Amino acid sequence: MSSAEPAITPELVASHGLKPDEYDRILKLIGREPSFTELGIFSAMWNEHCSYKSSKIWLKTLPVTGPKVIQGPGENAGVVDIGDGDAVVFKMESHNHPSFIEPYQGAATGVGGILRDVFTMGARPVAALNALRFGAPDHPRTRHLVSGVVAGVGGYGNSFGVPTVGGLVGFHPRYDGNILVNAMAVGLAKADAIFYAKATGVGLPVVYLGSKTGRDGIHGATMASAEFDEASEEKRPTVQVGDPFAEKLLLEACLELMASGSVVAIQDMGAAGLTCSAVEMGAKGDLGIRLDLETVPVRETGMTAYEMMLSESQERMLMVLHPEKEDVARAIFTKWGLDFAVVGHTTDDLRFKVFLNGELKADLPIKELGDQAPEYDRPHVETPKAAEIVASSVAAPLDTREALMALVGSPELSSRRWVWEQYDHIILGETVQKPGGDAAVVRVEGGPKGLALTADVTPRYCEADPFEGGKQAVAEAWRNLTAVGAKPLAVTDNLNFGNPEKPEIMGQLVGCIKGIGEACRALDFPVVSGNVSLYNETQGRAILPTPTIGAVGLLDDVAKSATIAIKREGEAVIVIGDAKGWIGRSCWLWLVAGREEGAPPPVDLSVEKRNGDFVRSMISAGVATAVHDVSDGGLAVAVAEMALAGRIGARLYAPPAGATPHGWWFGEDQARYVVTTSEQNAATVIDAAAQAGITATRIGTTGGDRLIPGEEAPILLDELREAHEGWFPRYMAGPAVDA
Repeated sequence: MSSAEPAITPELVASHGLKPDEYDRILKLIGREPSFTELGIFSAMWNEHCSYKSSKIWLKTLPVTGPKVIQGPGENAGVVDIGDGDAVVFKMESHNHPSFIEPYQGAATGVGGILRDVFTMGARPVAALNALRFGAPDHPRTRHLVSGVVAGVGGYGNSFGVPTVGGLVGFHPRYDGNILVNAMAVGLAKADAIFYAKATGVGLPVVYLGSKTGRDGIHGATMASAEFDEASEEKRPTVQVGDPFAEKLLLEACLELMASGSVVAIQDMGAAGLTCSAVEMGAKGDLGIRLDLETVPVRETGMTAYEMMLSESQERMLMVLHPEKEDVARAIFTKWGLDFAVVGHTTDDLRFKVFLNGELKADLPIKELGDQAPEYDRPHVETPKAAEIVASSVAAPLDTREALMALVGSPELSSRRWVWEQYDHIILGETVQKPGGDAAVVRVEGGPKGLALTADVTPRYCEADPFEGGKQAVAEAWRNLTAVGAKPLAVTDNLNFGNPEKPEIMGQLVGCIKGIGEACRALDFPVVSGNVSLYNETQGRAILPTPTIGAVGLLDDVAKSATIAIKREGEAVIVIGDAKGWIGRSCWLWLVAGREEGAPPPVDLSVEKRNGDFVRSMISAGVATAVHDVSDGGLAVAVAEMALAGRIGARLYAPPAGATPHGWWFGEDQARYVVTTSEQNAATVIDAAAQAGITATRIGTTGGDRLIPGEEAPILLDELREAHEGWFPRYMAGPAVDA
């Protein structure tokens, strides 16, 4: 191996994110000092982002199988059978650190990466979603980050040609120094034509596909596994640069290639680029891989083996090819104007060998690169239980009318129209429900079947009680799908946390995973893919624990899907589910009373399932004319959103005897839905619910141009709309801040 490479010193090892004991493990594994290129390879394969070394032991406890699951975690994306020979393919991944450093490209390449994960499996992407968390609106960088990230998400998705149909945007000071950009992609494939990363066969060509390799993104995966500090701004060169038009060509070329019967195995070059894709393909197939890097298409001169192995240049794939199909495959990629190069071959020696111009740069045991990555059972402490806050113990600083106006016009609960109108949410022509409701709905190849899609989490609940917060994130996603009439199928998760080496942070991760697992088991809602993003801290200050749940459901007939919009005047407004006025960790307590404290609302999963199944049956029977789940902001906010969506108001009854008004209107008790139904069906619905052991309470009647909450002064819908729709545009039109 070359003597021109830098000497391996403790400082160099540390700069690669490897701890002394991990370096000792490498020495024992290979029996010698690694070369510089080998050190880079270990750094890429053993960092948190690629190896899941702090979370793997707990991720194994999640339910990942089910009668409809074709492929669970471990591949590029999860695959679920949706009948008629079709399958839905989906996954969510983070691009948090790159998006903080360079918001446009960080977000754009996050979208590009997750789209590749889906079409690598042989699926055509049909929808994208995202979950974005930013710091306080008054932080000097927040507006710049929001602008850049939203532009990046829209710029890539719109240009690639996939509708961005849903997601969430949240603000909290704990994300000031570490925003979250979680991207989700959903695709459709034939259930019997899924492609995997497992290579088979010795002596088969390893082929590089797509765009050329440059120096962008080097150490991107390692950067994603480290806390931020004052030097983070200097890491701009590690942020990848995306080209959505090249990715569109890559999609079409790959799908044509797959249809030609040329592909043995295929893997996208995501985190850790060529290193991770080659190692995973070989190791999964119990094969070795030899790479000859001088054949790799590059766009920069003088690139070293180290740089080529760690580059995270975008729009690239690695494939193992049937040798007799090489000419067919090359012709397809030439037609699409993309690079196609044989860069190595499979071997039978279980070694990962990397050559550059005939010089051996790396010679490592391929299975151990992944299998022998450190796996930690890190010390963790359970988050102390917070006390329940009773609504009657908290004085209301505003009356119901004022509080509702403050909530719907707040940074947390205001309309996200400014965001989603920058995304093309109708391209491909299959979008049935656009952003703004509980879940998006897209047709499956013209219908009548459809997919319901959502992403959700309530970080303030997760911080107060990680176990209940983890349960609630799953239950909320399940309710979102149910509220449009879909049968929930499966979830993907994106677990965003701080430094797992701190026992209290590790306790948050463990608690949330336990809660997610319990909810997924109770709701028959398996986890089929996901991502873990740790070390989301800046100068020791961690983000709120944010286990984002992306979820997919199935509709037999999209024409029967429900929306949140009130449709007609004179209909009954009914709440499904019990209410005790839970205000701990509620938006009302935080945004109106100015207190972030208390225990979050508990989640009774048997009640969630019972109430949700009942609401879904109402939708299927055509009885429910509008449906909205009750979540952030409670009952008053839910009804206000329904009224604004349908441009029809409602007169609501006063709170029941003994209820505290702010607890009744703004409590965030779980397992609840607001439904509207015709006057003649109202009594039947309430009786049917009672027979099923479900609480159903009529709370008012639709009609008029205002919302009348009990004995409170009426609120004109125009006034409510101005508050709800106005915050985001006003904020983004504010004075520019030097980033």
